Amino acid sequence: MKNPIAQARELAKLQQEARSMQKKLKSTIVTGFSKDSLVKITINGAQEIEDVVISEALLNPSSQKSLVKGIKQAYKSAQKDLQREMMKDFDLSKIKGILG
Repeated sequence: MKNPIAQARELAKLQQEARSMQKKLKSTIVTGFSKDSLVKITINGAQEIEDVVISEALLNPSSQKSLVKGIKQAYKSAQKDLQREMMKDFDLSKIKGILG
């Protein structure tokens, strides 16, 4: 049976590492574009939208379908870029250490 104090220290260390990883995720920023480049979405590593820029050409009621399609394309593009960016920093040994 493990010492409760040692377990508490280990838990605190894991929580600190998790906070550090979360902070790093939020600091990773990528931008995706629709195929026609009329929509731009910027997301962070936690996949939270940071910014959306929409061309004026899509801001009329008759362009609603194109706007929705552009937003989906730009978000998907940003997600792909984010995955590539995250793989650069992926350290399997660190993950294994956290998981035990």
